Amino acid sequence: MTMTSDTKRVKTEDEITDEVRQRFDVTKDARLRTIMQSLVTHLHAFAREVELTEQEWIAGIEFLTAVGKKCAGNRQEFILLSDTLGLSILVDKINHQVPGSATETTVLGPFYRPGADPLPPGGNMATIDPTGTPLLISGRVTDVTGKPIADAVLDCWQATSEGFYDSQMGAGEELGMRGVYRTDQEGRYLVRTTRPKWYPVPTDGPVGDMLRATNRHPYRPGHVHFMITAPGYQPLVTHIFDKDGEYLDSDTVFAVKDSLKVQFLERTVQETAGTRAGVKPPYVTAEFDFVLSRA
Repeated sequence: MTMTSDTKRVKTEDEITDEVRQRFDVTKDARLRTIMQSLVTHLHAFAREVELTEQEWIAGIEFLTAVGKKCAGNRQEFILLSDTLGLSILVDKINHQVPGSATETTVLGPFYRPGADPLPPGGNMATIDPTGTPLLISGRVTDVTGKPIADAVLDCWQATSEGFYDSQMGAGEELGMRGVYRTDQEGRYLVRTTRPKWYPVPTDGPVGDMLRATNRHPYRPGHVHFMITAPGYQPLVTHIFDKDGEYLDSDTVFAVKDSLKVQFLERTVQETAGTRAGVKPPYVTAEFDFVLSRA
């Protein structure tokens, strides 16, 4: 066909992407402009690569809408989606290139809630889990040179020995399986809780639908969460994992790191930590030293 001045040229797929990118050229915030233009580039490339159908596009929008509707004050379905797609751990890695001996970070997870009660060393944060096996976690908080950090704050949380967080137990806004501890002048801490068990992430929402549709299991290995802060140091968000637990090699949120696997030792006779925390055998102990980087 011969092109004339009246012939209307069809816009190509690449020209659509270029035009959308150019609309963000006027964005004054340089970082925002970079993010939005890169988002458009990769989002359009994804649609072209999979040859996205209109039905699939609508299904994706409905899925994200359902994710938003499932979010509540004690439940963040978008974080859960990010976790199960490995995005959370990737962003964590990009933003926390820890030097040398500093403790590795891992994901915050969807169940962190502020406001846990301050507890003395050895205070029991697992009062809502009376049948669980007592677990005593001890160690030091230091800097990368080994210098102890006094009065560091350890904000801890975990699931019960049955694999449920407080917000999954019908407790409403009541907090449980959470506690805030401080180190002594030698940087030492002692946390009393119960031995964590593997558990499924919530599967009653759209993320659960995604896992089932893709034949993925929803399980996380047993772990205890820590958020550690001290003036002059970078905040540390991490877990410790039961070295003998299940699902270490297939954590559904990809958060396990070898350096965070800890041996949980079963105690059948009384020892110092048990006496200090007022716990009688049998119980379990774990030792882990947290190393913080300077701010």
